[in-house]
Amino acid sequence: MSQPYAIFSLNFLKAYWITMRPYLLFVSGVTGLAGLALASELHPIRGALIFLVFFFSYGFGQALTDCFQTDTDALSSPYRPLIQGLITKPQVLGVSLAGLLSSGLILVFCNPCTLLLSLLAVFGLATYTIFKRRWWAGPFYNAWIVALIPVIAALASGAFPLAAAREPPARWVLLSVFFGYANFVLMGYYKDISADRATGYRTLPVVFGWQLTAGVSDLFALLAFYFSGLLLQEKGVTSLQSWLSLCFWLAGVACTVAAQWQIHRIRAEALTHRPIANVVRGYILIHLGLGSALNPHFLFPGFIFYGLFEWALQARPEPKQV
Repeated sequence: MSQPYAIFSLNFLKAYWITMRPYLLFVSGVTGLAGLALASELHPIRGALIFLVFFFSYGFGQALTDCFQTDTDALSSPYRPLIQGLITKPQVLGVSLAGLLSSGLILVFCNPCTLLLSLLAVFGLATYTIFKRRWWAGPFYNAWIVALIPVIAALASGAFPLAAAREPPARWVLLSVFFGYANFVLMGYYKDISADRATGYRTLPVVFGWQLTAGVSDLFALLAFYFSGLLLQEKGVTSLQSWLSLCFWLAGVACTVAAQWQIHRIRAEALTHRPIANVVRGYILIHLGLGSALNPHFLFPGFIFYGLFEWALQARPEPKQV
């Protein structure tokens, strides 16, 4: 095993960047964007800062959870720098916690009401691996953490009273995020079935097999369509911008349907990266649709955002990993 990189070296930065999974930063980014869109008013600089916090926080969270599941990653993701010994658990834990703490402090500065929710999210990330081992808990446990993002983002905007979280738009965004992300998590388990079985992770596909898990995934997808569709129905289609928002949503639905169709047909773990990539595309497009429907200023930046996501996805170091 090679000597680990020094923590302040350029090589460590590159290795940590790979560990963050840059192509998945767009998942938390679009989720934060949907939360910001709930605010009645949004200062551009404040909004950009909050967006960047959530964009990078997913990467810090990914790196943090990697430290607790090196057993299965050694079998399913041997390319990762942490598994190769290029960086160490203490290094990754330290940088990840520092990143999450800095993110939390920025949000608290924007609105002290975000403190408790931010602490809950960090606690959830640190304990996720415990629940991933249980077939009934993994996707739901991961999804509630991500579902906190739009609420925290909206509160940090300073123009979203906590009472508004009970209003229909906030509920639809929250539930769309919850079930859409739960579907991504569940489908992601397919690529790790052999590794999870070998290391004692009793995920849904390990315990109940391919087809039943695919059926549960279908249900999650339908619920995400339903709740996100309720928001678009409430907003209505009354302008060119609202039509374009609907097009984002329809493209997301199409990508997700393609993912569901693929996961029913595929029987090889090595090929599951295709439906997983499509379910990520679907999640991002659906929530770009919600964000731009709630705040039309997000519409045209959304096209740039999605283009950058596709570029990052194609540039990932291991094509079969999503």
